[in-house]
Amino acid sequence: MGRIVQLSKNVINQIAAGEVIERPFSVVKELVENSIDAGASKISVEAANECRDLRVADNGSGIHPDDIILAFSKHATSKIQSAEDLFDIHTMGFRGEALASIISISKLTCITRTSDFDYGTKVECQNSEVKKSQTGCAVGTIMEIKDLFYNLPARLKFLKSAKTEFSYINEFIQSIALAHPEIGFELKNNGKTVLKTNGQGELIQTVKEIFSDDVAKHLKNVLKTDSLSGLKISGYVSTPDYTRASKKDYYMFVNSRLVKCPVFQKAIDTVYKNLTGNMRYPVIILNLEMPATEVDVNVHPQKKEVRYKNPNQIFNFIYSSIDSGLKSIPEKSVQPKFTTSGSPLKTIQGGLTEQKEEEDTIYVDLNKPISKVYENIPSAEIEEKPVRPKLHVFESKKPVQSTFVEAPEYRIEDTIIGQYKKTYILIEKEDGLEIVDQHIAEERYIYEQLKKNKNIDCQILFISDVMEVSLSDKQLLESNIDKLNKFGYEIDFLSDNEVIFRKVPQILSKVPPKEILSDILENMAGDINNIEEQILITTSCKAAVKANTYLNQYQMEEIIKNWRTCENPHTCPHGRPISKFFEHKEIAKFFQRNK
Repeated sequence: MGRIVQLSKNVINQIAAGEVIERPFSVVKELVENSIDAGASKISVEAANECRDLRVADNGSGIHPDDIILAFSKHATSKIQSAEDLFDIHTMGFRGEALASIISISKLTCITRTSDFDYGTKVECQNSEVKKSQTGCAVGTIMEIKDLFYNLPARLKFLKSAKTEFSYINEFIQSIALAHPEIGFELKNNGKTVLKTNGQGELIQTVKEIFSDDVAKHLKNVLKTDSLSGLKISGYVSTPDYTRASKKDYYMFVNSRLVKCPVFQKAIDTVYKNLTGNMRYPVIILNLEMPATEVDVNVHPQKKEVRYKNPNQIFNFIYSSIDSGLKSIPEKSVQPKFTTSGSPLKTIQGGLTEQKEEEDTIYVDLNKPISKVYENIPSAEIEEKPVRPKLHVFESKKPVQSTFVEAPEYRIEDTIIGQYKKTYILIEKEDGLEIVDQHIAEERYIYEQLKKNKNIDCQILFISDVMEVSLSDKQLLESNIDKLNKFGYEIDFLSDNEVIFRKVPQILSKVPPKEILSDILENMAGDINNIEEQILITTSCKAAVKANTYLNQYQMEEIIKNWRTCENPHTCPHGRPISKFFEHKEIAKFFQRNK
């Protein structure tokens, strides 16, 4: 081993640059964050020469001429003063390493001016050497980087293609623009504008500018504040039926800082676990605001990671916020008030005589299809304060029953026009056509009802098949017998490989026991860490109306009415989408009826 020597200033800075500056995107990140800390309302970023030439300009506060040389020195910063400040960070940057690192691996020119001076300052940096002069310029700062990594051929060799390197820059500008909708961003590549936001402070507008109107219309607002803990979360999450094939569109911010946070991500994944299909992920744009003293951002040189003082509290806050945001508030239903015309009934088949009509009362013969009930009503009108009609239930040739059954709620916008392939319910709406999978819609409703209901009605099976199971299946059932009992299943073990159902949930009383057991075992074995959830999913799936089943009008109306009340009406517990909506203008356009 050789003698110990003191490394030069430039080598020290290059070593530090290896941690801070990985690729062109890293330079852009550090400079843009400095612009944000400077209070800029407009930030422009340009890339050229395969992203080795970069320019970042802002209208921020600028750098004082007496501080400009110091700004390019290692560990020089205006953002913290003492060690205690590291635990109360309110700025994007704070390490004082970025500029010193950048000038050690590039040729940099900085032009800056503060509002206190009529002139600006220009500095030229190369090999960690800084030259200063006066110049004319507007208030703000312009950083121009030329020949990035010119003196580090090894680092230059490992850069990806120009297209790939620019994609990293583009993704960063997208994310920082979402974190700061109050700032107008512009990104150019070889002189061509790739991205531009108006900076008016409306996040949903920024979403439209970065992505599209289509993405924006599939987002649900999330907003929750806990004044006691100082926590606030705001932003948007996509409905479970609007997903991506990767987590690339997880934009998670803590105090407006983009982070890769396992706690944040776990909360998101837990909410969507049974709402989206396998390997499908939502669009997430959320900013968690919290006291700076409760989070440590000084974990990684690139400030990608954070640590919380109370991670469990953060997890629960994020989880509950997203869950509440996704749960739909059912639209107010409007029920028609039916009024009958003509003389009072005097005779009804079966001997009912002198029965005078009451207001808002309809007499229903259950021997007739329920879909015909409303067809025979002479007139129907909707009032501002609707009153739901009562149905007197009776059978032909029998006296009127004393039971009253309330008519289903009717929604003005839900006009069911039929069933397609005995599987899909077609709904005509004012602005288009909605197609609903009957099985998945009812499965979602049953699942939510079972989850809310602590006392599940059971059906005793006097006759049940004896079912053979493997030893491992028997052990799985035995170890989870309490959970099965909780959800209405009672199983007897006749031998090491034979079991029998004594009870099943009442809603499954007509499903063959072997079919129930097969599905329970399959789902339980597939997710042993979430067995209760799998039992609920199995029960709701088996109880729901099957595809390829004819439904009359009333049955379809009941499914749709119940489904509309669901908290999460977008997907079934397995994650499959429930409905598909086609806008009328799209249909009309296809048939060239746009005029």
